[in-house]
This record gives sequence, C-alpha cells and structure tokens, in this order.
Amino acid sequence: MQENILWVYLAAVNVIALIMCVYDKRAAIQRRRRISEKALFAISVIGGAAGMLAGMLLVRHKTRHWQFMVFVPLLIIAHVVIIVVWLL
Repeated sequence: MQENILWVYLAAVNVIALIMCVYDKRAAIQRRRRISEKALFAISVIGGAAGMLAGMLLVRHKTRHWQFMVFVPLLIIAHVVIIVVWLL
C-alpha cells in the first residue's frame, strides 16, 4: 500500500513540475509574471526532478542555467537512491 502511495505521489509531483516548467517558459516568452527559480527548485527537491528535467529539455527552458543543468539531474540520482533504499 505504501509503495502505491509513493508512485502516485511521484507521478503527481512530476506532472506538476513539468507543467510548471512549460508554464514558466510560456510566461517568459509572453513577458508575463514568472514562476520563481526557488519554486522550480523546490518542486524538484520534493520529488519532481524528473518532470522538471523533462520540461527543461522539452521546451528548452533553463538549459543555459548551470544550476538547473547540474542540480536537477543530481536530484534525480538522489531520488532514485532514496527510493531503492526505501524499498529494500
């Protein structure tokens, strides 16, 4: 049961991260109010790093910022390690 909750949570937070990334890219193009980098990093830290990376690559957003290109993939690795350890 706990495993199912984990997968549902991860799916939801990654979809939200993807949507946030795409929304922020569109807001940047249209010169509208943006989502802060803190919020984008926060959603990545709480489990949405894979969705954030997918959004970054899909719409070419934040790909010139080294912090995103380094830390988001590192967060993915950390999340995988945490999940593997937790499931063992």
